[in-house]
Amino acid sequence: MISPGYFVLFDGKMITGELLGIEPLELKFPFELKKQISCSLQLSNKTDNYVAFKVKTTNPKKYCVRPNAGIVLPRSTCDVIVTMQAQKEAPPDMQCKDKFLLQSVKANDGVSARDINAEMFSKEAGHVVEECKLRVLYVSPPQPPSPVLEGSEEGSPPWGSVSDNGNVNGADLSTGTRAFVEHLEPQDKPLEAGALISKLTDERNNAIQQNNKLHRELDCLFLGSLDLFKSKGSYVRMRILKLLDAIVDELLRCQGNKNRSGASLMFVIIIGLLGILLGYLMKKT
Repeated sequence: MISPGYFVLFDGKMITGELLGIEPLELKFPFELKKQISCSLQLSNKTDNYVAFKVKTTNPKKYCVRPNAGIVLPRSTCDVIVTMQAQKEAPPDMQCKDKFLLQSVKANDGVSARDINAEMFSKEAGHVVEECKLRVLYVSPPQPPSPVLEGSEEGSPPWGSVSDNGNVNGADLSTGTRAFVEHLEPQDKPLEAGALISKLTDERNNAIQQNNKLHRELDCLFLGSLDLFKSKGSYVRMRILKLLDAIVDELLRCQGNKNRSGASLMFVIIIGLLGILLGYLMKKT
């Protein structure tokens, strides 16, 4: 018979005392920052007695144990979930000094978890208490599998195959190269689209600046012509003045029109009429 408090290790995974078997011996957490991580313990009662247990830790604020105390029925098992709270910083060298202590004691038949109290685990009261210390280890989280390029078999590179005589199969090489290029092309398309958008934006801004400059020059030309006509008192010049006023109104209306082709055509007509009128005035004077 195994004496109380004596534990036997099997394959480094399970420890067995007189009351409970515990698996595993180490609490391994796949450490990730800002993420809760859980692992489980399985307690096995191989006896015909009720066994009470309680779990303690050196860092109770960091871990949540459910249940942290309970009863394992005869010839049955109980799972204990240990959850590590989300951590903001990684420990130096990924080493953890936290430890857990699992205590177990024989209980009366028919007891429940509500009947568990601290006195049941008191050695001073003469109770035989088995204890098992568990270490905490941080391990790397599982890595996602690397993607396999389309058109290539799993585990083989997308290059040409080599025949028994050492020659490279050109068809396989072409297929593998094409698959590799198709895999890279989608990554370059966003860059090309961004450059094209930037170029079009610059051209649009330049066109707006040129259009505004042309409008300002035409406004100055018409205003200067109006001042010239207003300084003369002849009947002919007054008629021309009214005609120029109508032309200016039409020009302003066309400037507010969003149809660029129509506005450009109107500018050509107005400039032609203005040239004819100026020539007429120069001839009269």
